[in-house]
Amino acid sequence: MQEEARYLKRRVKGGSIDAHPTEKAIVVNYELEAVILGPLGEPMLGERKECQKVIRLQSLNSTTNIAKLAAEVIEKCKLIHPSKLPEVEQLLYYLQNRKDTGKTKGKEKGDSLRNAAADFEGTELDEQANINDIEEYVELLYEELPEKIRGTALILQLSRNPDNLEELAGNEPVLGALSRVLREDWKKSTELTTNIVYVFFCFSSFSQFHSIIIHYKIGAMCMQVMDSEIKRYEQWSAELEKKKNSDNRKDYERSFKKFLGLVKKQEQLLRVLSYLLLNLAEDAKVEMKMKNKGIVSMLVQLLERDNVDLLILVVSFLKKLSIFMENKAEMAECGILEKLANLIPHSNEDLLNIALRLLLNLSFDTDLRAKAVKAGILPKLVQLVSNEIHSVVVLCILYHISMDDRFKSMFTYTDCIPIMMQMMLECPGDRIDLELIALAINLAANKRNAQLICEGPGLKLLMRRAFKFNDPLLLKMIRNISQHEGPTKAQFVEYIGDLANAVQKCPDEEFVLESLGILGNLTVADVNFQQLLTDYDMLNYIKTKLNPGVAEDDLVLEVVILIGTVSLDDECATVFAREGIIQMLIDLLNAKQEDDEVVLQIVYVFYQMIFHKATREVIVKQTQAPAYLIDLMHDKNTEIRKVCDQTLDIIMEYDEEWAKKIQAEKFRWHNSQWLEMIENKVVMEDNDSLMYGDDSFMDGDPLDRPDLFYGHPGYDDPVTLMSREGAMTPEYMMEDPGEFGMFNGESYLNPAGHPVSQYAMGQYEGYPDDGVGYFNAGEGAMGSWGHLIDDEPGKAPYGPPQGQISRPSSRYGRPVSPGYSEAYGAEVMEPETDMYGRPVSRMRSSYEDTQFGYR
Repeated sequence: MQEEARYLKRRVKGGSIDAHPTEKAIVVNYELEAVILGPLGEPMLGERKECQKVIRLQSLNSTTNIAKLAAEVIEKCKLIHPSKLPEVEQLLYYLQNRKDTGKTKGKEKGDSLRNAAADFEGTELDEQANINDIEEYVELLYEELPEKIRGTALILQLSRNPDNLEELAGNEPVLGALSRVLREDWKKSTELTTNIVYVFFCFSSFSQFHSIIIHYKIGAMCMQVMDSEIKRYEQWSAELEKKKNSDNRKDYERSFKKFLGLVKKQEQLLRVLSYLLLNLAEDAKVEMKMKNKGIVSMLVQLLERDNVDLLILVVSFLKKLSIFMENKAEMAECGILEKLANLIPHSNEDLLNIALRLLLNLSFDTDLRAKAVKAGILPKLVQLVSNEIHSVVVLCILYHISMDDRFKSMFTYTDCIPIMMQMMLECPGDRIDLELIALAINLAANKRNAQLICEGPGLKLLMRRAFKFNDPLLLKMIRNISQHEGPTKAQFVEYIGDLANAVQKCPDEEFVLESLGILGNLTVADVNFQQLLTDYDMLNYIKTKLNPGVAEDDLVLEVVILIGTVSLDDECATVFAREGIIQMLIDLLNAKQEDDEVVLQIVYVFYQMIFHKATREVIVKQTQAPAYLIDLMHDKNTEIRKVCDQTLDIIMEYDEEWAKKIQAEKFRWHNSQWLEMIENKVVMEDNDSLMYGDDSFMDGDPLDRPDLFYGHPGYDDPVTLMSREGAMTPEYMMEDPGEFGMFNGESYLNPAGHPVSQYAMGQYEGYPDDGVGYFNAGEGAMGSWGHLIDDEPGKAPYGPPQGQISRPSSRYGRPVSPGYSEAYGAEVMEPETDMYGRPVSRMRSSYEDTQFGYR
């Protein structure tokens, strides 16, 4: 060996020194050069290598003498030249004053291996482990239990150093012996189990070693151990409860102290088990296996523990699992929200933050949100809104809760509204934080919340900020406030001029849209709508936007809503009729007939205008609006049908010609199956004179045969017609008056509960008995209904009758009706026209040829 050494020459060259990024240590960089010399001393082969040496300073603290420690470092480390003493002192001073990052909440996996088991009792030995003695440590695993504990503790010392993991991973006898001892002896000693599991946890901190853990089936073994420890804890708790209820107080106190010691050791083991399984769950397939073995229920049970470090790991694991619906359902069954409510709020900020993030994941589910509110989490969350650390997460959870109308009113019993208002008004910058304004928009949809927002100068301050920064989202919140009836709506009257100016001049389309929405909601008596149309030139603006293709659908919808609101005023309705707005609405109805929302609001405009004499004349006499309403009378949208029915009923009282058409169409609709049956029988039994006689029964339209109405000819017979639509079928007419019949002209009754026609006009004050049709010439004149249509001279202008329907609520955006969804993306075809020259209706009937535009 000495002879060979003559031919090898080593040279060490010092380099830079620096502070360790995470530990209290100095890193010394140096260059090692090795040269092989020939027999005559000449260099034959050389190699250079960059190396590092880490000098750990365990004794460094706030009271350490820096100068003395620096001299000691240079004396013991020959790699640092004495001339670098000032530099060493400077690094030591930096390390002394630097905050300890080794135990921060964002621990690095490799550097956290020592800290993760710092609290474990029985795992530290006075003996220093050496990687060269690994075979001796393995031999200890074949001895009795104390030697096994000592051997695993020494191997754990080596595993906690990341530099040794690669060498240990290649040593199959070590890993095989550890897995065998864990499998055979885990029930004998918690300390032994903790040591072995922690060794494999060190490997689990690096993804490249996960295959080794899976090979030895450590994950399945860990779940078995966890399940057993949870059951053991339940057994301990039950036994302790029995002793608590007994009379022997000293025995209980002694057992309680023993219980605390056992629980402390058990929670140390559960921490390592949870951490190891959490690392292995990086692989989705492995996570699925854990789920099938019941990991979710185990973790939920561990939420009842008091150990903060254990709870942080358990909640982190549950947060990772909660992104899957199956896991969330299982968590709900295990009562996770009741247990999670005990952690909110919490003194530990890290645990509170991760618990709130878990709750945020769970709050995406409607049922879980309801359970969270039932568990009393809402007032706890409101207390955390002003906490800067948790504010964003808490606002997101509150936003999810506020999406449900059932819970909006519950915010009034908390301090959420005042806190939210203060945060919005004090928010720096042009825009309010998205999470905050989203919550405010939802809460403003509740009437009581809106009243709280408008208390004092609330509305004034919000309007001032909205117009100062042209914030459309803030104005959307204000728009939600404006939709509520009561004193809050009257507060908007003074801002009409500002809103109208914004509609005309603001370049932001979203801001204009919300301004129009607020104006459309102002259905109050104090508004001078005529001044709005003239002074602010809103009439020309409305006419411009109603032209096809000029504006987006959302803006057109808001304009139509505004027309319906302004039409409450008789003079404004007259202006609309004179300027051709009604015809423009009909053209718009043709163009947007697949958009339920636009159709609904246009029909409501017709409904409002039919109350005014000037606009009623135009609608009924000069346009085909009644024909469109007949088309929409059987629309699939319930709201559209409702408004159409009310409008057509009033038209029937005003115009007798349209009354007959409407009544015939209602009869045709309600008796379509019977009409189809009669038409088919005519075709099938054309030559059968015994059944139909010689009358050529179905020559022409069946509706032209008055005898088919089972009574006196004509439309004006109150006995034969239950309602104006004549909605009777042959099945309900019996020869035996004891079953179903009519007596002395009284209305038809159905003992079996046949529903009364929705078109019966008894709902209007002044009508005869429910179900009675028109008066005939001898019983009354059309003028008798002047209280409905404002047709009698000398009477006061017509106002909405009691029970008049209110304007249907509008949704933001453009909904797609399921019945008409096929129109989007379908091939565009040239529309056919009916007898009125209109395109065929968006409504599809079951019969083919009718005279009212049905196909």
